[in-house]
Amino acid sequence: MDDLLFSWYVNLNVRSNGVVIAKNGVTIAVGTGQQDRVNAVKQAIQKAKDRFKGEETLEGAVMSSDAFFPFRDSVDAAAEAGITAIVQPGGSVRDWESIKACNEHGIAMVFTGERCFSHH
Repeated sequence: MDDLLFSWYVNLNVRSNGVVIAKNGVTIAVGTGQQDRVNAVKQAIQKAKDRFKGEETLEGAVMSSDAFFPFRDSVDAAAEAGITAIVQPGGSVRDWESIKACNEHGIAMVFTGERCFSHH
């Protein structure tokens, strides 16, 4: 929960379509400025992989998203990378798809009910 809250607070200061990956109270990577959510997720995952070059894994890391997931593809990408929990506002007409994907992958998902979407 601490890492989820931390990543959410970091995301308050990220540009639109912000995705923050955190682990042990540290920001691992940020994906931002993409036109769709899944590419922001993939960007953050790739940044983390490039940064650590295999020395650090994303197993046990968490992810926050400043806005809802319109499709389950973002959850699937997070699961493949080793993300274990996600915090996001919810509010998509397809929230059930993201919930189902989390259940399939054993990922915890927290809904804030409030966006932190930022257009700087």
